[in-house]
Amino acid sequence: MPTRRMPRRGLVLGCGGTVGGAWTVGALAAVAARLDWDPRTAEVIVGTSSGSSIAAMLGAGVGVDELVAAQRDDPSARASVRTFFTSPPGSTPPVPRPGITSPALAAYGLRRRSAIALAAGMLPPGGGVPRFLDALADDLTTRGAWVEHRAVWLVAVDLGTAHRVAFGRPGAPVVPLRHALHASWAIPGWYRPMRAHGHRYADGGMRSPASVDLVAPLALDEVVLVAPMVSNVHTHPHGVGRRLESMALRREMSRTVDREVAGLAADGTHVLRVHPGADDLAEMGANFMDPRRRLAALDIALHTVPSTIAA
Repeated sequence: MPTRRMPRRGLVLGCGGTVGGAWTVGALAAVAARLDWDPRTAEVIVGTSSGSSIAAMLGAGVGVDELVAAQRDDPSARASVRTFFTSPPGSTPPVPRPGITSPALAAYGLRRRSAIALAAGMLPPGGGVPRFLDALADDLTTRGAWVEHRAVWLVAVDLGTAHRVAFGRPGAPVVPLRHALHASWAIPGWYRPMRAHGHRYADGGMRSPASVDLVAPLALDEVVLVAPMVSNVHTHPHGVGRRLESMALRREMSRTVDREVAGLAADGTHVLRVHPGADDLAEMGANFMDPRRRLAALDIALHTVPSTIAA
């Protein structure tokens, strides 16, 4: 009897801040259990913003059980991952610097009718520096270089050109892991852009919440997409903050992912989309950087995601 070929499966983890990152951990644990699959074995692991941190952890050998344990501050998880999850940045941004983040990104937003890219480009540069990433990056790597996994791509935007850059991808600029994480976390108006090789880089979520389309050239059989900033909930949420978050971010990000997934499907790649439903959104709240919502987001994903995945 011929041996059954295992599907070539990729993993893409979208942006989502502190709350979305916690939801991603819960969702990823649910997916791994339902598929009987270790995400560390993915052909490629792509991460954007908060997803980049989790992608780096997986690429360095941190399993989903340890990710969940670290979110709960369980001593069984390594200290650097526990500290990263349990001591997140505050829920409001530091005082920004004068100026605008990126005329090129704003122009891209106008051309493509992307309100997110336009607003991000026009925002003042962030005033914060995400030093909380450094201890994590240094613990996950040898001499600060890169993780062991052969294909971990961390997505940022070149602010001079508005082009996406996936650090770790062949042909991308070579930077240490901590610099790639700084770039992917550099939310305009919140954190300073990361400078490398004469360019400035910021959060890739300004162009796409997950950049799942970047894996198209690999011709994978399947891609698992965990996207906490995407939803198929079209009812008007309760509360001013939730309505603003939905209208200003989630709706456009969902449409972007719809287009990217359609392109992969047209090329024959199946995409397993995992994103929050109504119950998840109610627990996650409007501020995706609110650390008080972290454990609630983790728990609701562990509860709801299994029922949304086909056996």
